[in-house]
Amino acid sequence: MTLLHAHDYGGDGPQLVLLHGYSRSLTDWDPSAALLTAGHRVLAVDLPGHGRSPDISPWTLPGVVRDLADTLDAHGVPEAVVVGHSLGGLVAVEYARANPDRARARAAVNLDGFWWGREYPGAERVSEGLLASSGAIASPGYIEEQVANAARLGISAERAEAATRAAARPLPDGRWQTLPERAAAWEILDELHRLGALGVTTWVDGVDRPLLLVQAVRRLPPAPGHEWFDEFNARFASDLSEQLATLSRTRPTVSVDRIDASHPTIPETPHAVAALVADFVRGLPG
Repeated sequence: MTLLHAHDYGGDGPQLVLLHGYSRSLTDWDPSAALLTAGHRVLAVDLPGHGRSPDISPWTLPGVVRDLADTLDAHGVPEAVVVGHSLGGLVAVEYARANPDRARARAAVNLDGFWWGREYPGAERVSEGLLASSGAIASPGYIEEQVANAARLGISAERAEAATRAAARPLPDGRWQTLPERAAAWEILDELHRLGALGVTTWVDGVDRPLLLVQAVRRLPPAPGHEWFDEFNARFASDLSEQLATLSRTRPTVSVDRIDASHPTIPETPHAVAALVADFVRGLPG
């Protein structure tokens, strides 16, 4: 059993469990969680190898789901709506799949947590970039650099600094190590590509709990020298929209929505995220 690091934000009402994205931490959820506690009991969790949670080996989705279940039991959360962003969104759906009975998983929300197979055009370049930034040793100015990058998305310096510090490991010489470690990053990418190769419509087959699948529709600001990534995102967004439209017509337990944000949805639009999650929970049966 591996217990993951969690933060209990408190609150009363339906129980929510919040999961963050790749290379991030539960601190990303601070602004949205503060809003959600008005009508929910809110717990956020660091995924394995992220934030203050321990590493696991191998890093597999079934293993993460088991550790998440043990962590929720330890915090007295027997039934929850699991809400995840990016990598956390995929974990949320897999948690619902592994717990088809409402006694543990009431529903799941996936905020822009979609991936692609290894053969998808451009996938190899994206993987190379993620691996290069995983477990890397960054300069003492790393925090300031990330705060400046976040400002391009309208994220406040205070919020960006807190989230960046929580997602990286400080080193004694003032430098920073990014997370997850390289070995875990390889394993995470293997899991993502495995699910992505299925396509969204096939991936969610067999998940009986109510699902909310949310696509972020705002494009990331183009980075000089990375025009190929902008084209990659545009193509994948179009393909994803078609698959989600099919799901919304054919699967009564699947709800589909769009949010006016780019991929870093939680820190970028915390109020909109909180409202979307609260509306979904209010509409759940029972």
